[in-house]
Amino acid sequence: MNKWENKKKIVFLTGTRADFGKIKSLIEVLVESAEFEPYIFVTGMHLQEEYGYTLVEIERCGFPHIDTFDNFTHEKTMDLTLAKTIDGFSRYIKIIKPDLIVVHGDRVEALAGAITGALNNTLVAHIEGGEVSGTIDELIRHSTSKMSHIHFVSNEEAKTRLLKMGELEESIFTIGSPDLDVMFSDLPSLDLVKKYYNIDFDNYGILMFHPVTTDYANIQDHAKVIVDALLESQKKYIVIYPNNDLGSKLILNEYERLKGNANFKIYPSLRFEYFLTLLKNADFIIGNSSAGIREAPCYGVHSINIGDRQMNRSSNEAIHNVPYSKEHIHKALNDIPKKADAAIASNMEFGEGNSKNKFFEILSQTDIWELSCQKQFRDNF
Repeated sequence: MNKWENKKKIVFLTGTRADFGKIKSLIEVLVESAEFEPYIFVTGMHLQEEYGYTLVEIERCGFPHIDTFDNFTHEKTMDLTLAKTIDGFSRYIKIIKPDLIVVHGDRVEALAGAITGALNNTLVAHIEGGEVSGTIDELIRHSTSKMSHIHFVSNEEAKTRLLKMGELEESIFTIGSPDLDVMFSDLPSLDLVKKYYNIDFDNYGILMFHPVTTDYANIQDHAKVIVDALLESQKKYIVIYPNNDLGSKLILNEYERLKGNANFKIYPSLRFEYFLTLLKNADFIIGNSSAGIREAPCYGVHSINIGDRQMNRSSNEAIHNVPYSKEHIHKALNDIPKKADAAIASNMEFGEGNSKNKFFEILSQTDIWELSCQKQFRDNF
């Protein structure tokens, strides 16, 4: 029975394949409820053909109320993309009139959603705030947290950081990382995934390398080092396109050298569950994606983390940090066992795969809806 007179309208904003994987289970649990009515505002990379037009993956889920907005300007004008997203999202919420806006992580779309909500006296919930990295992403994440009213964090360490930032303790809820809900669900079989993507490798690594926007001048050189090292390694690789941040075109230019090589299968994007199946069965993942820091260790899969994009994030014996050096990359590739030791697998740092249930229970309480849009800074010391 619905405890409120009307269903609460919850708008989820998603701009990338990665953040949708983080919020998918949260949307699912609300779709099944009598108390909430979820809406999905789809923008960003989801609408770019070059990156796989992943809107179709969202539509395939069968969720109601999916709306789209093309926010992309150019990889060199992330500030204009932010402004355009604010404009489009502002018009959208004035039509929907949501009770809550949910954003995730550290993308400009998330910041746009938080700014729009804050300036329209609409509650904003931020998923996975309070975490650190080594690039502009961290500034975006912390800014998004400061513009948000409610925080669903992955662990107590993240909660502590938000408290240091002056956030109210009663607005912070530890629910774990929602992608674990999907990671430890009933995933597609490896045979099915390989057949779907025409992958004939018995053993393989996964390459995911994203641009570090604060180091734009060196991105192409760094991508060249990685491509050279992987070509020389003679191993098999599944390559997934970078995100669309500043510098992505430089990385894609280097990936042109991989095309036609039988050791490489290159994809703009993969279905989230299919990607997880491939990751779970990979020999290793290499690059600088958060998947190598967060998801891979949960499966006991080794990760070669190159450069400083994931600086200060989670440490695990499965994670091998190396600089942009062919010598160091080759050494890491040669030293990593063909199959990871299952004993290194641990997901306790980011929850137990029940984030959606915790999320639903918190939203079902009346107290959270009484939090004020007028934020306060609390000296938590």
